[in-house]
Amino acid sequence: MKLNSDDQSLAESKILLLYILNKVGKSISHNELLELVSSIVDMNYFYFEQFLLDLLEDNYIIKYEQEDADIYEVTDEGKKAINLTIGIVPGILKLQVDSKFKENLENIKDKFSISAEYNPISEKEFLVRCRVIENNTTIFDLQTYAGSKEQAKKIVENWNSNAIEIYPKILENLIGE
Repeated sequence: MKLNSDDQSLAESKILLLYILNKVGKSISHNELLELVSSIVDMNYFYFEQFLLDLLEDNYIIKYEQEDADIYEVTDEGKKAINLTIGIVPGILKLQVDSKFKENLENIKDKFSISAEYNPISEKEFLVRCRVIENNTTIFDLQTYAGSKEQAKKIVENWNSNAIEIYPKILENLIGE
């Protein structure tokens, strides 16, 4: 069956998504994958979601939940499918993915490895959660109360900007050194 140009474009995008996921080489969260794909190729969010569903249904990828996040990984069938279909993707697109991939993956991994958020408990109390995540596993998780929204925002901003310095100091104090 001959694909028309729209179907051809959709097939290329689906193959590119599978190709990018395979290049990661390990499991990746939904948000990380979305940001990575968006930083490399111009893909509509709704197509991205549909392609993920199609790839799941075809057993080319698997999805599991880990610490409240959807995690994706390429299956052996997915790897075989990439080898059989990567020729459909124009060389210029593949080159674009290959050239942008490593830098963008590192930036996204750094961004998602440190996180902080706050949630209201009452009008004047907020729960702040600061985390360090490595390989999709939370290695540090700190929750504290803030007496105002401004204080909660400052804690989040400070953690996001300075966690690399703060985290070792907290561990050092906990160990007692």
